[in-house]
Amino acid sequence: MRNDPLARLRRAAEARHAAGLRRTRRSRGPDHDGLLDLASNDYLGLARDPRVTGAAAEAARVWGAGSTGSRLVTGSTRLHAELEERLAAFAGSPDALVFSSGYLANLAAVAALGGRDALVVSDAGNHASIVDACRLSRSRVVVTPHRDVEAVEAALAGRPEEAALVVTDAVFSVDGDLAPLAALHDVAVRHGALLVVDEAHSLGVVGEGGRGAVAAAGLSASPYVVRTVTLSKSLGSQGGAVLGGPEVVQTLLDTGRSFIFDTGLAPACAGSALAALGIIESEPDLPARARDHAVKLAAYCAEIGLESNDPAAAVVPVFLGPPERALDAAARCADHGARVGCFRPPSVPPGRSCLRLTSRADLGPGDLEVIQRALRAVAEMGARP
Repeated sequence: MRNDPLARLRRAAEARHAAGLRRTRRSRGPDHDGLLDLASNDYLGLARDPRVTGAAAEAARVWGAGSTGSRLVTGSTRLHAELEERLAAFAGSPDALVFSSGYLANLAAVAALGGRDALVVSDAGNHASIVDACRLSRSRVVVTPHRDVEAVEAALAGRPEEAALVVTDAVFSVDGDLAPLAALHDVAVRHGALLVVDEAHSLGVVGEGGRGAVAAAGLSASPYVVRTVTLSKSLGSQGGAVLGGPEVVQTLLDTGRSFIFDTGLAPACAGSALAALGIIESEPDLPARARDHAVKLAAYCAEIGLESNDPAAAVVPVFLGPPERALDAAARCADHGARVGCFRPPSVPPGRSCLRLTSRADLGPGDLEVIQRALRAVAEMGARP
């Protein structure tokens, strides 16, 4: 044998370990092992709500455990059709197309709407699913500095391609800040481009009744805005969707590879997402409660000298610098009763490793006291770079 084909993998793994970038699988119990959950994306606390889990169980009983095929063969049930109608109505969009994950929704939207004859302009802070979608689109891609509208306009104005997409997260998944959607929309329309907005971290949290950042910016009626959403965060389920006009949805039906060739969303997930939508509509104060708790967490970080951002939704980062420091801080939080996210490169740029706290609408005063004690412990370990 010429060379051990696994030796390269072992060397790379050793280098990642030395840099503090080794990842491991950690199984948790149903109660998060007794820790307060501030790491998940269950922003409204609906993932274990009996109304949501009961709807999932009923959908599985009626329709089966799996959808049995791709959406264009046997994988579309009446539940899927109802979910698409309800999502579109909730967000104020003409139509919706449901996928088995938000990741696949992003892949389809950017790859199908882009192409070799299109330019894609992507924010440097966009989620990995958008980065991968840009690569799969075979478009020329320009990555612009974070939230830099002038850089977006320069890229669009100087392009040789006829078609163009501007792609951005609505709420960025680590920093928790909000994209300048109104300004991006103005630039996109003036330069004949579509604006594709990933609302994964804003649907259910941002805007009146949690209808998302696009709605909050007054852009729901724009035919030039395409939204992607996930069902796995505020809706407490799993899956994703693309929201847009008839031209967009038909393009995805005809050419979206991650729609055409993927097995449809499991009926239980469709049923639970429908139940969660009903709860959000009947309890419109839930999004504001999640945002309010996030603001309190960020204010407490500032009070004790930890670097954070003003949260636009439910994500509160605590920036710590080196990955080893973030790992130590996450362990310190667990010792004090709180499970928090720990983000290291490549999830964040080098030198920006952080804790990622996620607020929930169902947090109580005692829960906030637990995380405050944990954050005090992080501050006391000299967490600031």
